[in-house]
Amino acid sequence: MSDEPDDAAGSDATAPETPERGERIAKWLARAGVASRRDAEKLLTEGRVRLNGAPVTHPATFISPGDIVQVNSRVVDAPDRVRLWRYHKPEGLMTTHRDPEGRPTVFERLPEHLPRVVSIGRLDLNSEGLLLLTNDGGLARQLELPSNGWTRRYRVRVHGVVPERSLAGLVNGLTVEGVKYGPIEAAVDSRALSNTWLSVSLNEGRNREVRRVMMHLGLQVTRLIRVAYGPFQLGNLARGEVDEVTGKVLREQVPDVAKAKPRDRG
Repeated sequence: MSDEPDDAAGSDATAPETPERGERIAKWLARAGVASRRDAEKLLTEGRVRLNGAPVTHPATFISPGDIVQVNSRVVDAPDRVRLWRYHKPEGLMTTHRDPEGRPTVFERLPEHLPRVVSIGRLDLNSEGLLLLTNDGGLARQLELPSNGWTRRYRVRVHGVVPERSLAGLVNGLTVEGVKYGPIEAAVDSRALSNTWLSVSLNEGRNREVRRVMMHLGLQVTRLIRVAYGPFQLGNLARGEVDEVTGKVLREQVPDVAKAKPRDRG
């Protein structure tokens, strides 16, 4: 364990991780599934983290095998091997660990046998479909980045007259109320009376992006189902069902992140 003194902060704030120094505490907490790395750093500044009994507030703190880490006075288990699950999120659930309005959340409905997990991206309250879950905050952060080029694919039911020329033009991107959205591929799948099913693909996945873009085109989204996130498919997963992605598939699809160290039992 190495808890850097304040007078060393300037030189050590960007010091690299090495086997001798250990792993940065925010990254360690993220891999342990406590929170994202950013939220873990917030926990540090709030004084809610202790290392071997002493409070930790500085991010230039490194964790070594055998160290005891506590968050809110509870001991945190060392990070396990990186794991990933597919989850079929039903509508009506918030993708958050705690909702200030008391609405039901995804994490309250997960099977008890799962370890603590974080979501990779989000689906809003009224959206459903594939939500990826992981016990590793670093994996979540990497898979959320638009720079990875992973495509999110949706089936979207809309009400209204579909302006097909405008729909095709989404591939060039657009700006809605000052927010610039990247290219979106959208096409009509089927029509039934006043409803139309669309196939929509995008790479960024900003907050409520599909709904806002469709509203901009004069369409009301009445159902939104995510059917794929990168190479991972919703498939025949039943609503509320969770299925773990095998280690082999995870290593094939995310080779760099999947090489994270397994839990050190020492």
